Amino acid sequence: MRRLLIGLTAGTLFVTVTACGSSDSPGSSDKASGGTTTIKVGIVPIMDVAPLYLGEKKGFFKERGIKLSLSQAQGGAAIVPGVASGQFQFGLSNMTSLMIAQSNNVPVKAVANCSASTGMEGKDFGALTVRKGSSIKTAKDLEGKRVAVNTLKNINETAVRETMRKAGGDPDKLKFTELAFDQMPAALAGGRVDAAMVVEPALTTIKSQGGSEIASPLVDVAKGLTVSMYFTSVQYAKQNPELVQRFQEAMADSLTYANEHPDEAREIVTTYTKIPAAVVEKATLPRWPAEPNRASIEKLAELGQADGLFKKSPDLDTLLP
Repeated sequence: MRRLLIGLTAGTLFVTVTACGSSDSPGSSDKASGGTTTIKVGIVPIMDVAPLYLGEKKGFFKERGIKLSLSQAQGGAAIVPGVASGQFQFGLSNMTSLMIAQSNNVPVKAVANCSASTGMEGKDFGALTVRKGSSIKTAKDLEGKRVAVNTLKNINETAVRETMRKAGGDPDKLKFTELAFDQMPAALAGGRVDAAMVVEPALTTIKSQGGSEIASPLVDVAKGLTVSMYFTSVQYAKQNPELVQRFQEAMADSLTYANEHPDEAREIVTTYTKIPAAVVEKATLPRWPAEPNRASIEKLAELGQADGLFKKSPDLDTLLP
């Protein structure tokens, strides 16, 4: 039997509700009476979340009495406050933003896995890119240059800094700029930034414009890096353990299905992004393992600590399932 991932993760908006609410109340749990529970989930419109949309389409959530209400955000750093404020029951976040939230005493814990790096240099779903004709050939060349990341002080900034170290450069000389992934191709092509740390399908868009990748930062962090997870608040998990379990079960089925049906995963991406199907077809899919890679998260935490991202060291025993 597949082990379920139980916990809460930063990057989601959370609503405090009681288990006796009606089926019309977001997050209320009345599956026992045959009703449907609507849950709000904060996500980022990137390829990572394809299994969630695919699982909804295939009925994995419906068969467990769950109706999804999905809201898009720029990154996990933006979703975490939403969970804490009660806007969403569950959310998606990169692991660095979750660890930062925990270090700031935001009560979050991971409940289900989302995405992982392919672990292959030059063949990952995320990459550090430059525009067509750029004189920048390596990460070291980026000293003093403007680099776009989707949110500041998140997993992508940490990864780019590690890539810079491995290239022999000074990561403190990087000038990070915050941009949504779907805005990066135009910003890069227009010269508003010198490089962009992107994920699919924006990566393929940049390549289609003649841009190129100069490094695979997520691969540089750790082999098989767990990039993101779904989370909720500690309070919500304690109040609604049965609903959290149903969400976990549905996500486990969704991740497995997406891994086994990559063509359907690609197709679903075109329903929640504006990326043309022809571009998505060429994109590199992330890995969607059922469980997180703890060793890779420990490495990410070590790098975040070195970069001064945390007020206190993350407690992975309580953050992770």
